[in-house]
Amino acid sequence: MTESTSFPGELSLSEFGYDLSDEKIAGFPLEQRENSKLLVWKEGKIEDTVFSKLPEFLPGSSMLVFNNSRVVEARILFQKPSGGQIEIFCLEPHDSYKSISHAMEQTGSVKWTCLIGGASKWKHGQILRKKISETALEARFIEKRTDDFTVEFSWTPTILPFASVLHQMGTIPLPPYLKRTANSSDTERYQTIYAKESGSVAAPTAGLHFSDKLLRDLADNGIQALFLTLHVGAGTFMPVKTEKISDHSMHEEYIEVQVDAIERLISQMDQTIIAVGTTSLRTLETLYWLGFLISLDKNISAADLQLDQWIPYTHVPNISAKVSLHFLLEWIRRKPGNKLITKTRLFIVPGYHFKIVKGLITNFHQPHSTLLMLVAALIGSEWKNVYGWALENNYRFLSYGDGCLFLP
Repeated sequence: MTESTSFPGELSLSEFGYDLSDEKIAGFPLEQRENSKLLVWKEGKIEDTVFSKLPEFLPGSSMLVFNNSRVVEARILFQKPSGGQIEIFCLEPHDSYKSISHAMEQTGSVKWTCLIGGASKWKHGQILRKKISETALEARFIEKRTDDFTVEFSWTPTILPFASVLHQMGTIPLPPYLKRTANSSDTERYQTIYAKESGSVAAPTAGLHFSDKLLRDLADNGIQALFLTLHVGAGTFMPVKTEKISDHSMHEEYIEVQVDAIERLISQMDQTIIAVGTTSLRTLETLYWLGFLISLDKNISAADLQLDQWIPYTHVPNISAKVSLHFLLEWIRRKPGNKLITKTRLFIVPGYHFKIVKGLITNFHQPHSTLLMLVAALIGSEWKNVYGWALENNYRFLSYGDGCLFLP
């Protein structure tokens, strides 16, 4: 039986704080993606380099796992006839859609869960309208919920999918800590070069450092690449507000993984699996736990196969990663579509034992964030030395900043 994971009942928020001044936050990307600084942490030792030299620091039998989700133009600004403005931030599809991809493919109309700036100015029943070129978009206020709103969008030409409508009508939603609106360069640079599946409202930022040349160099060095999809939600920016970590409610995010990706992962389990970004890591570890749940009930329904944040801390798994992935693979093959579509609320904090991932490439994260807690789960209290080193050596922090390679 494998090692059990301890429940993080004694962890407190104050353990994950550090001083981050505004001047340390990168406001804009560097001119060349791969010129970002790279801090390499391996078995307790730190080395400074740049991303273009990444292939030199990876074990020869490595597989990098990327998140190919694409950031959508989720902010739509409407001008009221009276002159006032209302901003709608599209968070995720209404529950009636089976996946983000399904909702993005809708033509003519769609319902979406949104945040609304200036909601008090939007009278119930009032229709907001916006037109660019030949495309006309209307928004109808449907329902106010505790933390968000339901909005129905409709448009012409009705043949257009919603993804195309957002591309025309919206703007890229930059992280709030950048304290600026998106410009034309952000349309390209706040997007990975391999972005494919539309659905994220924030970029999987570790991937922003990869250029076509760097991907070629990795391939030339025998480093394999695998692509999965986790659509990053706005919850990634939500601060943890509870002093006891065990009281925090983790946000959920959509995962979409093709059968052939799981087959490749199974065949390469003897490789060093390195996640490019915390979203790729959450996806990979979620796959293990989904397979574990299926091993307990091979006939579990798709509706029930969703990962709660505390499952890894309340169960003692007795199967290897490869066996777990085989359970998952066989379950997916019995379903239509040959693709896993689900949500994850996996919360990775110190005490978690990693099942698939052996290394991580990631940026520097905000104090008191769930992402920093994930890093602490991987390298322990060493995160404080890493972040202290980065602050003292002029690394650039957060989304457009520099990055780390962690090889525990």
